[in-house]
Amino acid sequence: MPSVSSGFQDFILDLLGPLDATPRRMFSGVGLFHGGVMFGLLVRDTMYLRVDHITREQFERAGSEPFSYQRGERQVSLSAYYVVPEGLLDQQDELLQWARGAIEAARRAVSSARSATSRSGARRYRKRPPSDNG
Repeated sequence: MPSVSSGFQDFILDLLGPLDATPRRMFSGVGLFHGGVMFGLLVRDTMYLRVDHITREQFERAGSEPFSYQRGERQVSLSAYYVVPEGLLDQQDELLQWARGAIEAARRAVSSARSATSRSGARRYRKRPPSDNG
């Protein structure tokens, strides 16, 4: 049995229609992409949205919890994605606002990752042609 039913995926894509989200199968779920960033995740017919230091509190106030799964004997939590608050799937306009916030959080994460790489001191070296010493 697939981790995400086609009916649930179609329902979510219909709700997110104005955002023109693109689904991509990954692992045991479906990633939701917009403008090259992954802002959502569908797993076991549950929708999760990307959060960051700016949006996490909004999700927590609504009673949402981070995406988690069982790996062997332990529970693994992925704090970058939180479950969509209960009832939000019945309010398309509100869901779209939260999804737009998730897109912005995903963009900030990509931007932050790029700047962290540049701050890490990693540099690209070009091969220099052998010097002509003689």
